[in-house]
Amino acid sequence: MCLSFVPVTGPATFRPADPPREGVVEFSDERRTVALPIRAALPVLTKAHARDDVHPSVGLLSGAALLGMRLVAAGKFEPAQVGHSWRAGPLDADDADRVEMLARSRSYDGLAGGEAEALVRQMLDAVSDAMPRSAPLATARRASMPSAAGTSRGPGADTERGQEFEARLQARLARHLSTPDHDLPQLVTISLRVEADEEELVAGAVRVVLQVQDEQNPLHICDAAVLFTESGLRASHGFGERARTHASIALRAAADAWPPLDRLLELRVPDEITLDTDELVSLLDVGVGALKERGVDVLWPRSLGRDLTATAVLDRAPTGKREEPLQKGILSTDAMFAFKWQLALHGEPLSDAEMDQLAHAAAPVLKLRGSWTVVDPAMAKKAKKRLVRTVKPVQAIATALTGVVQLEAADEWGEAKDTQVVVGASLLKVREQLLTAATRDPVEPSPTLRATLRDYQRHGLTWLADLTELGLGACLADDMGLGKTVTLIALHLHRRDAGATGPTLVVCPASLLGNWEAEIQRFAPGVAVRRFHGGQRSLDGLSDDGGFLLTTYGTMRVDHATLAGVAWDLVVADEAQHVKNPQSSTARALRAIPSEARVALTGTPVENNLTELWAILDWATPGLLGSRNAFRKVWAGPIESGLEPTKARQFADLIEPFLLRRRKSDPGIAPELPAKTETDHPLGLTQEQVVLYEAFVRDSMERIERADEETRRGLVLALLTGLKQICNHPAHFLKQSTGRLSGRSEKLDLLDELLGTVLAEDGAALVFTQYVAMARLLETHLSKAGLPHQFLHGGTPVREREAMVKRFQAGEVPVFLLSLKAGGTGLNLTRADHVIHVDRWWNPAVEEQATDRAYRIGQTKPVQVHRLITQGTIEEKIAELLARKRSLADSVLGRGEGALTELGNDELRDLVTLRRP
Repeated sequence: MCLSFVPVTGPATFRPADPPREGVVEFSDERRTVALPIRAALPVLTKAHARDDVHPSVGLLSGAALLGMRLVAAGKFEPAQVGHSWRAGPLDADDADRVEMLARSRSYDGLAGGEAEALVRQMLDAVSDAMPRSAPLATARRASMPSAAGTSRGPGADTERGQEFEARLQARLARHLSTPDHDLPQLVTISLRVEADEEELVAGAVRVVLQVQDEQNPLHICDAAVLFTESGLRASHGFGERARTHASIALRAAADAWPPLDRLLELRVPDEITLDTDELVSLLDVGVGALKERGVDVLWPRSLGRDLTATAVLDRAPTGKREEPLQKGILSTDAMFAFKWQLALHGEPLSDAEMDQLAHAAAPVLKLRGSWTVVDPAMAKKAKKRLVRTVKPVQAIATALTGVVQLEAADEWGEAKDTQVVVGASLLKVREQLLTAATRDPVEPSPTLRATLRDYQRHGLTWLADLTELGLGACLADDMGLGKTVTLIALHLHRRDAGATGPTLVVCPASLLGNWEAEIQRFAPGVAVRRFHGGQRSLDGLSDDGGFLLTTYGTMRVDHATLAGVAWDLVVADEAQHVKNPQSSTARALRAIPSEARVALTGTPVENNLTELWAILDWATPGLLGSRNAFRKVWAGPIESGLEPTKARQFADLIEPFLLRRRKSDPGIAPELPAKTETDHPLGLTQEQVVLYEAFVRDSMERIERADEETRRGLVLALLTGLKQICNHPAHFLKQSTGRLSGRSEKLDLLDELLGTVLAEDGAALVFTQYVAMARLLETHLSKAGLPHQFLHGGTPVREREAMVKRFQAGEVPVFLLSLKAGGTGLNLTRADHVIHVDRWWNPAVEEQATDRAYRIGQTKPVQVHRLITQGTIEEKIAELLARKRSLADSVLGRGEGALTELGNDELRDLVTLRRP
């Protein structure tokens, strides 16, 4: 057989036998397997040893074969105890080490170190049994070998020829091996071991010893002094001659990273150097990190501890005065809080005296509590300057709740920003009160409240009372219809009983003025309530009556300076999503009105993105979430991207005490509410709608693909709006105010059917659309059909809105048309048992709060929700996304149409292209 065709790049398997000389080596690749007896395999294995592309199993067998040949050449083989065969031996300690090192260095996945050593020893026996039998050496050895009959034979006359064979075998080994240490590891890495005795430590000095270790087996290690002074096969270090060169190269790279190691390079034997105080400081300050980047570890002895740790403790800042316990109105006090470093040794905090000793130590090693300790310069700095920085109370609360340094403060702290924070005793009680406010035993409502609060409303009152007593703001974000208004009225009365004298300002949409006035008169008779709206606006005597002042967001924006002159006890922002844009003039005006405490009321704290929640909470409790830019960087960005799940948990811990949200579906919240059934009605397009839809997509996409970035955004928004109008009705898209409406849209046809059923069952319906123009078309259509109805939109005067609500609730008008923006919040329309959404909004939360005009406390009939969706259109695709993954809707579609302008042309085309059934 031509040995050059034996595959060695694939795996090889040694099949041991008895006697060992009959063992077989199987070489395999993808095409074939070649089995060779041990004598025929030896030339293949010795040649393979010089190649770099062999399989690890071939490399192991090759090394074992060469080691076996060395042992035979040295005469280290002996008769086996059983059978007519030879085995390797006797082996001295150096031979055993070589076997062990070969097994460790050549072990591979699927073959552990112990198994590799057993395989090496089997291979040595096979080589020892096979090689002497092919030469006169066999005759020389046979004399001492047991015969089959159990007798022994003398040495004979062939001893001289046996010695000749040993010489030829040594020459053969020399031809196959490029160096005498071919099997030994050559590639090494280095590390530094720190040592010091008592005298050196007293002087502030240590020794650094250079170590060398096998790159593949870090457990194979020795001092560089041994590597550079011993050579040959009997060297105790077990490395090849080239290991010195590689160690020198690694040391040169380490010296580039930390220059004091240049002194090692200057030594003939680079064994160790002594570091003085300055060099030790340099090693601790920059050397350890720089060497680590080059893969060089610095190893410290246990006797020289590096167990100093630092923790940032958040507590009251020292003032030099007698410190009183934190009282009510934490935000209104002048108290400041501070982050201070607390150092600990083995987890036990250092005393002030020990911190002083550390801060003033002249050397980077000192004796603490009877043991020598290495002190990093950073630790010494913390002991010397223990005050990190002072913060305002609200920032202290934020850190106490999350356990981490908050927001932009972290950017200023450098290494401190990721440090664990321990809350001091002065804040523990406040934190505990915040965390238990919504679950502790509820307070008793004021006896002047003319209402029986439900359990969840009493807990809400207790939570609001606790936060406002501390001077902190709150956001009550219960579902629409769960009684946020009566809870707030109860809070006003509770604070009055507790001694508050200032009035309460309620800022709300114009449509809710009447509702607030009626609720206050109903639940708190005798409490003064007046409107600050319209032409007659007066604040005369307001401070004396301590009641409620009701105003709209528009009026507040105009007269905020006047309102800011009143000493308000509470300022309430109802439907607080109206100030979700902090840059708007309305939001800025609301922030300019001071008060003892602030409460935001909203059923949708996050309509589009987390920045809206920041706007609400930053108004209620200024500074809690940091600046808007810092909030986007630290919280909103990572959470909305989904890349940092721990951020979402930390953020929940931070806002949970300040935002209380209960849903109608929560157990025990509103068990008396009737069932709610939601139905999606799939509808087709008429031929007229199909033609308009496809033509509009084709023309718009051509323009979008040619447009620059700024123009493109507007074109995409126009495309999306136009398609939704086409889905509603051709007349809506074509801006036709007159002409035939019936038969041109299945939405209109289905609406006729639904309303006919509602009226036949003596029911009532709310019909929502986001477009006033579409509502006008529906109004015209219903008028022609003779269906009694009324239409509320953003331009409807306040008094007329209140009259519309009363008429609908009284059953005078069974069909109520509402624009989604104007009628989707604040109204109590429990007369309705059907809610119809003519077109889809991008955010399901907005649709839900519109539905909650009917599905709320006070509703006694099952509510049916109808959503009209045209098949194959953008409406259906958005509906599929909302139904398939609500979280996707919240994070992407929640941003509305603006998010879709960021889609690429191909994605946008796929979204808007009409899919034929």
